[in-house]
Amino acid sequence: MPSKSAAYYKKNPKARAKKKAYDKAYHSTPARKSYRAELARERRKRGVMGKGGKDVSHKKGGGFTMESKSKNRARQGAGGRRKKK
Repeated sequence: MPSKSAAYYKKNPKARAKKKAYDKAYHSTPARKSYRAELARERRKRGVMGKGGKDVSHKKGGGFTMESKSKNRARQGAGGRRKKK
C-alpha cells in the first residue's frame, strides 16, 4: 500500500511534475552533491558501496555510523518535522 504522499502524487500529475522539478533542482545543488559524495566516500572506505544493506549515517559529533535505512531516513519525521524535542 503506498504512503499518503505517494498516493497523492499518483493522482495529481501536475503536483508530481512540480515536485520532480523541485527535487531535481534541490539535489543538483553543490551542497547536496557534496553531502552525497561524503557518504559515498565513507561507503567505499567501509567496502559496502554497491552492495545494499545499511546506510552510512551522520552522527552529531561529525562522525559516521552504519544504521538501518528505516531508522536513518525516518529520524526527522514526516516532511522533515521533528517528532520529539
